[in-house]
Amino acid sequence: MVEHFFRHEKGRLHGALVRLLGVHNLSLAEDVAQEAMLRALRTWSMGGVPANPSAWITQVAMNLARDALRHRKMATGKEAAIITHHEQMTAPLPVAGETSQEIRDDALRLMFVCAHPEIAPDAQVILALKILCGFSTGEIARAFLATEAAIEKQLTRTKQRIADAGIGYELPEGEDLAPRLDGVLAAIYLLFNEGYKASSGDRLLREELCQEAIRLAALIITHPAGRAPRSHALLALMLLTAARFPARLDEQGGLLRLDDQDRSKWDQQLIAQGLMHLGHAAQGTEISEYHLQAGIAALHCLAPDYTSTDWEKILLHYDELLRLKPSPVVALNRAVAVAHLHGPQAGLDTIAAIPQREKLEGHYLLYTVTGELHWRLQNHQAAAWNFRRALSLSQVGPEQAYLARMIERSGGALPEAERSAG
Repeated sequence: MVEHFFRHEKGRLHGALVRLLGVHNLSLAEDVAQEAMLRALRTWSMGGVPANPSAWITQVAMNLARDALRHRKMATGKEAAIITHHEQMTAPLPVAGETSQEIRDDALRLMFVCAHPEIAPDAQVILALKILCGFSTGEIARAFLATEAAIEKQLTRTKQRIADAGIGYELPEGEDLAPRLDGVLAAIYLLFNEGYKASSGDRLLREELCQEAIRLAALIITHPAGRAPRSHALLALMLLTAARFPARLDEQGGLLRLDDQDRSKWDQQLIAQGLMHLGHAAQGTEISEYHLQAGIAALHCLAPDYTSTDWEKILLHYDELLRLKPSPVVALNRAVAVAHLHGPQAGLDTIAAIPQREKLEGHYLLYTVTGELHWRLQNHQAAAWNFRRALSLSQVGPEQAYLARMIERSGGALPEAERSAG
């Protein structure tokens, strides 16, 4: 519960603190939030979680911020603001149809601050994931196929850039917000991805992260600057993907492949909402990566059973996605579609030809897909080797258990320690 709370509330807390301390004190806001969370852990471990943990930790953070302001001899006028800011923190969020253009959600507001045009696009997303989404440096590194040291260096440079450029917390008004939209959408997309498939831990699916990403995307489209086709496309993608969550794991929390899922458990209401937003996304001539990914998700959702999946259309979507945003991960997903259409050997050939394939060599998914294709070809020795390699790289419990089963099915000898862990 505590982990869920910290993940869910970190963005709100950082946003509130930055509003009061200023963007130039971003590191101080992080320190204050971290100290508030440490105090929560110590206090709650002895006395239990309070009835309103959000209000509790907000009050502690505001008190710490007040002390920091006094210590740094900042304007005394802000101290009163900190004392009364809890009321602003609990203000209702905008709803569909609201006419005000003010973004009142602190987490989303800080996302637009992180997307300042003075900050490089990748740095915008990295900063938002760290400050707002509660991602660890390791999680960000895996998302960007980079090292933790490189991400730490990027974060340090970005914070210094914010300080040197004098970037403030104030947002431009109305349509001037639009140029910042891409960075915000990218951060929300990666937040959802971490919930859809956690990069580490005992749970594969972290629905609370996905729900927060959906909430932020839904909030964006209530604002004129965010009501763009690509915003609707991202929301459609997340809703269509979340609709399949009830069938993604078995009763023991084990991973179920798409062909093993009970489609009657898919949430038809979420599918309908996703298709509605996909329709809104079709307005105009804009085609984004979110449009194409949402189109792929829709094709899966609309197939009555696995054998009816329109892999030809899915491959066309991946072809266009690879042209629009080339990456080894997109190319690997495209290889799966190729294998479904033209057979596992064609899939293996496609994987072998992926540009910059070396960037995937530290990623378990490369070896999982390769192992699956070898298994379908009954190349059991090659399949077992790839599954073992994938198992050594995977950091998520259900994936590790699945890979261990696949090693045994391939006739590979699973070491006793790995068998016990699985």
